[in-house]
Amino acid sequence: MARAATTSDAFNAVAEPRRREILEYLAQGERPVGELVARLGMEQPSVSKHLKVLHKVGLVRVRRHGRQMLYQANPDGIRPLYEWTQTFERLWAHQLLRVKERAEHKAREHN
Repeated sequence: MARAATTSDAFNAVAEPRRREILEYLAQGERPVGELVARLGMEQPSVSKHLKVLHKVGLVRVRRHGRQMLYQANPDGIRPLYEWTQTFERLWAHQLLRVKERAEHKAREHN
């Protein structure tokens, strides 16, 4: 089965580490492209390409302010990613509980 293009699916879009990095930075607030370029140490065309993908799949919003394009994370677009990861929360909590129980058991054995 062919993999979906990164420009059509939010999950594939965030599979790219640099896009996740951009999203993490945009989660702090609205930013112009130039600030992203400086912060991430990437070339402007690369940042713009990643922003275009993130915008196309609905993970970021963009607005024009004079000649600047300002980007921000789109909570509504990110929600499906969050909800999907929530399906695994119980598994993670269970695993953490098991680790804690093992640590407590070992501590009791040493006392």
